[in-house]
Amino acid sequence: MTQDTDKIAMVTGASRGLGSACAEHLAAHGYHIVALARTTGALEELDDRIQAKGGAATLVPVDIGNDDAMRQICRSIFERWGKLDLLIHAAIHAPPLSPASHIDEKDLDKSIAGNIRATSRLIANTEPLLKAAKGQAVFFNDPVKSKRFHATYGLTKAAQMRLARSWQDEATASGITVHILEPAPMPTATRARFYPGEDRAALTPCADEAARLLTPLL
Repeated sequence: MTQDTDKIAMVTGASRGLGSACAEHLAAHGYHIVALARTTGALEELDDRIQAKGGAATLVPVDIGNDDAMRQICRSIFERWGKLDLLIHAAIHAPPLSPASHIDEKDLDKSIAGNIRATSRLIANTEPLLKAAKGQAVFFNDPVKSKRFHATYGLTKAAQMRLARSWQDEATASGITVHILEPAPMPTATRARFYPGEDRAALTPCADEAARLLTPLL
């Protein structure tokens, strides 16, 4: 869709889980969604759902760790709309669980790149756009219920939250509001990898969490 709107939201990790649910919720409230994810097919399915409800989205199949691509995406947003009203950062790299003494170096490197470095560059690239709109940014904390075998994910997620909290304190001077929200446990693919024997029927649907977390910000 190429429909213009007054409100623009970028959603990373938009192809599934909480990111997808956030994109649908925001589209239903009049935001044009710039949906970022690596999976083209899942993004197209998201677009179908958004269009079916009268919303609009721009699909961007991309790895957010690609610096050149992210710079170009943000430049395109500036050239078309001149601003970004809302950033939802739901993308996450979840490596296989392992004991702290057996961390795989490739998994560690991918986690650092995906959860720390990509977040740092995302902040740098979107800050001017958010500043132009006096916009908002949303990050999601994930306090895992067990610390065992979560060393790689835990340390990179904690570092990501430290980045977000630093920006939260700094950004107020430029009119940007940074939110760090804590979702309830949801039946996502990432959680299924971490807790394969869990009763998923007892978890909160992603759509319900998206509505609970985002409605107060709209």
